[in-house]
Amino acid sequence: MAATFRRRLQRGAASTAVAALVLAALTASQAPGATEAAAARKQPPPPPADTPIDGGTTYYTDLPPLNSPVPPRGSHGTGHHSGSAAGPTEAGLPATVLAAYKKAESAIDGSDPGCRLPWQLLAGIGKVESGQARGGVVDSEGTTLQPILGPQLNGHGFARIADTDGGRYDGDLTHDRAVGPMQFIPSTWSQGGPDRTGWGVDGNGDGKKDPNNVFDAALAAGHYLCAGGRDLSDQNDLDHAILGYNNSEDYLRTVLSWYAFYRHGTHEIPDGRGVLPEHRREPRTAGDDRDARTGAGEPAGRGSGGAPGQHRRPGGSGTGKPGKGQHHPGKPDGTDPAPGGGTPTHKPTPKPPAEPRLTALARVGDKDLTATAGREFTVSPKVRAEDAAGKPVAGAPVRFTLPASAGARFPGNRTAVTVTTDKAGLATAPALRAGDRAGAFTVRATAVGRSAPAVDFGATVKAKPAPKADKLARTSDKELTATAGQPFAEDAVEIKATYRGKLAAGVPITATMVTDDPDHPVENDKGPYFKDPEATGDDQDDPVRTLTGLTTDAQGLLKLPKIYTDTHAGTFLLRLTTADGVVLTVKLKVAAPAGS
Repeated sequence: MAATFRRRLQRGAASTAVAALVLAALTASQAPGATEAAAARKQPPPPPADTPIDGGTTYYTDLPPLNSPVPPRGSHGTGHHSGSAAGPTEAGLPATVLAAYKKAESAIDGSDPGCRLPWQLLAGIGKVESGQARGGVVDSEGTTLQPILGPQLNGHGFARIADTDGGRYDGDLTHDRAVGPMQFIPSTWSQGGPDRTGWGVDGNGDGKKDPNNVFDAALAAGHYLCAGGRDLSDQNDLDHAILGYNNSEDYLRTVLSWYAFYRHGTHEIPDGRGVLPEHRREPRTAGDDRDARTGAGEPAGRGSGGAPGQHRRPGGSGTGKPGKGQHHPGKPDGTDPAPGGGTPTHKPTPKPPAEPRLTALARVGDKDLTATAGREFTVSPKVRAEDAAGKPVAGAPVRFTLPASAGARFPGNRTAVTVTTDKAGLATAPALRAGDRAGAFTVRATAVGRSAPAVDFGATVKAKPAPKADKLARTSDKELTATAGQPFAEDAVEIKATYRGKLAAGVPITATMVTDDPDHPVENDKGPYFKDPEATGDDQDDPVRTLTGLTTDAQGLLKLPKIYTDTHAGTFLLRLTTADGVVLTVKLKVAAPAGS
């Protein structure tokens, strides 16, 4: 612990010294009147000092399939997995997104090993911020196919941050919006770092710093989480790092839950096949941006929740006061001051990101959806999003819905899931499991936020075939005897069913008291009998000589109900039969009463 403390002191001292030298150099280089000229420039006003760090923006609030979320305090373990059916699907991370997280961990482990950044923490934040880049809808370089934008930070339910990038990243010329898979606001990306050059980095070596690229965004988020000499194996540092992203105990709890879940185990899935979260935290107050849209046509509220560094300086106390150097020094119209305070040079204003013009959903594949009760469907519903010209639309959210009465469920026991279309405009529902009962129902696919006609898929669930047995045998060779008028011993007849030498569970069996005619055995009308377990009143003692609905247990065993006798003595036959025609005949001997 002492070594860690010394490392923090040294790093902090070095940072202070560098900051002092930079400030001195800047002061000395200013010509007379430069300060007044800079002050006279019109700059975007900073958020009020009492603005929450998260700006009031929203984020995904879905929790992983755990019995309970991991406690945010005093626990740095992996949590306990409940074994929910959602586990395998929820633990799947899109291949490119997963590679970006692991690449960021490796890079930071080389440059700042004392931070001990786990890639699963980036995955937890990425899940909460953007649903893993909307299920991994990215190109081969890791850039999102459609912009992922948060709500307009216009002060209505969120922080008020006037435009700082001329719409370069967020396409908004009036206010900032959080951008990309890790939801950085433009000022944080370009100017919010400790050296005022911004947190933005080139994570994939293409020479660009793009918040819409998952490699760049993941590495930038890693640097942000490690800032200020944090050691993320320390719970206090871990908590403060996450709260620096979004100063909310609910946000902290949600991220820690996903972090613990991913530490328990993950696996790689194809890009674009991730299942999107369903629930978002609503803004604190109603505002104009309630009907804003993200780049893919989803409702606003997918904000960063106070994207990285929005108002919290790395390693700071978390007071909620805005940090310095986080706003664009140029004019709101997109011009930048020329060096030395000369004539501004004009930069063309970028066009806002175009939303996909989805007009239709087309069913892919003519094969019907069929499954056996209790098992997965062999084919998943799949649709293609198209524009008016019939071209594919990528990055569009499609919702698959099941009727609750169908019994079938998507992973996590869900009746609805949202999936974004991939590069080819395809959206494929996750594995669908049939319920326990046979029947038919309809799966409906709809375009989220679009008026395109829905697409229906007919689904049929077939009854589960009865388990098979190729042999029936008694578990005892003891002779079965009783006295007329008296029942046989309790559980006198126990049989075992096997199939290919293995115990056969759940095998349906019919038990019938039959005549001794070997060629035409029919139900006997005298001798041993059963009683109807469901009969009441005077019918309770009526003899029943055929029982159906009997099945072997998990060990392939079946104990017959108590067998009674009437006044007839002799040798009688009990015939046990499976649905496949396997037969076992058991002899029942009934002796006459003594002295008769």
